[in-house]
Amino acid sequence: MSTRETAVTINPMFARPGEDTLVDRFRLPNGQMMPETAYQIVHDEVMLDGNARLNLATFVGTWMDTHAVRLYAETVDKNMIDKDEYPQTAAIEDRCWKILADLWHAPEPTRTAGTSTVGSSEACMLAGLALKRRWQEKRRAAGLPADRPNLVMSSAVQVVWEKFCNYWDVEPRCVPITEEHRTLDGSTLRGRVDENTIGVVAIMGVTYTGMYEPVAQIARALDDLQRDTGLDVPVHVDGASGAMVAPFLQPELEWDFRLERVHSINTSGHKYGLVYPGLGWVVWRTREHLPEDLVFRVSYLGGEMPTFALNFSRPGAQVLLQYYQFLRLGREGYRAVQGASRDTARYLADGVASIDAFELWNDGSDIPVFAWRLAPGAGENWSLYDLSDRLRMKGWLVPAYPMPDDLSDTTVQRIVVRNGLGLDLAESLLADIREETAYLERLTAPLPSGRPRAAFNHGGRAPGGGTAGRKPPPREGRAAPAGSGGGAGTAPAGPARRS
Repeated sequence: MSTRETAVTINPMFARPGEDTLVDRFRLPNGQMMPETAYQIVHDEVMLDGNARLNLATFVGTWMDTHAVRLYAETVDKNMIDKDEYPQTAAIEDRCWKILADLWHAPEPTRTAGTSTVGSSEACMLAGLALKRRWQEKRRAAGLPADRPNLVMSSAVQVVWEKFCNYWDVEPRCVPITEEHRTLDGSTLRGRVDENTIGVVAIMGVTYTGMYEPVAQIARALDDLQRDTGLDVPVHVDGASGAMVAPFLQPELEWDFRLERVHSINTSGHKYGLVYPGLGWVVWRTREHLPEDLVFRVSYLGGEMPTFALNFSRPGAQVLLQYYQFLRLGREGYRAVQGASRDTARYLADGVASIDAFELWNDGSDIPVFAWRLAPGAGENWSLYDLSDRLRMKGWLVPAYPMPDDLSDTTVQRIVVRNGLGLDLAESLLADIREETAYLERLTAPLPSGRPRAAFNHGGRAPGGGTAGRKPPPREGRAAPAGSGGGAGTAPAGPARRS
């Protein structure tokens, strides 16, 4: 490789006398550097990142107020795992998950079990482990084999659940979504649930589209199944996004611990919990639903503490930021913030629906997320990937991607509305969508495809639930050109990612 490829060039204006003007990219330097110079190098590198406010692919929070930023700077050194050294931070963590247990209607919020995590992915892993261990204990107590567990979920599930099944030797049983059944709705559980099923995952805010899965309907289907077969199968609710939206915008909707079959719920503090990246939560219905033998009590830095986590040392600052938001916003504030985001999502959805070339998949009335596809007869010479490219030229990141499994020939485009995207920005976005759509509709021939498309990739998931890389699907209405190349790129953030 050339020197340009292997070294970072330092502008002479920033380098101090005697300092190198080239720094190897892939080797630790031998000497030291002035902090001002090191800062400028890193500062300039990240200038190439996108504008987070215009990233409509990610669910992850990218804005907090100045008081939160100050609190973050003051507490960035706290180690969440060291409860002996930081007992007040540990006490605040305890308060936070108990607040969530109350928000989600746990029978005894202050006496159940919960914990913070690095993100929803770790929270899902912990909830899945609890389901598996309880199933194993019941099977062994009955003298039955416990070596073939399975987990039932939608084909539109977030990729962490496929990882869980892979890492912990659980058979994933994915129920395909279809045009008629756009979410897992309980109608096809029979034949998939059996004596080896450790649980059913229900999603509050499907990653692909933002739609809620009807948890109460799924629970009723499992009630009917238990009445007919004796199988008692619990539900875990993956509320990475929706568990911090539904309590405020749809308080009458029964999806949480009001349903006895729901044993555990996870959410992302760094999504609609409105905290910077690096925080998840998981709460169990009762303490009995978290097997005691999964909880370790360890001596660490002079004290003994219980811990149930995949990580050990991790930042405590995000937990304190969550408590800050709980105090600052309260129920009324969260209702106002999430309501404003939903209003913006509905405004955008109505605007997209008014464009003849598009057909809404959903309208953003659950979490503030919606998706659309090309209407029949539209896109003769272009696809939603082309629209995504055109919008990216104006700074907007609006991903296009194929739907899962049985719908993998359907391409949709999706917008995630987060705190910070107001109606003024939304109007600008709609104007750009209209302008670029009109341009694409005027094309008399397909756009050249001389470079790989930045196709959205749900964590490397291939159609059919595999994990191999894939090429973007052919343009709607035409076969892929022979010998066409290109690999599946990955947008900076989006559906399959849980930071």
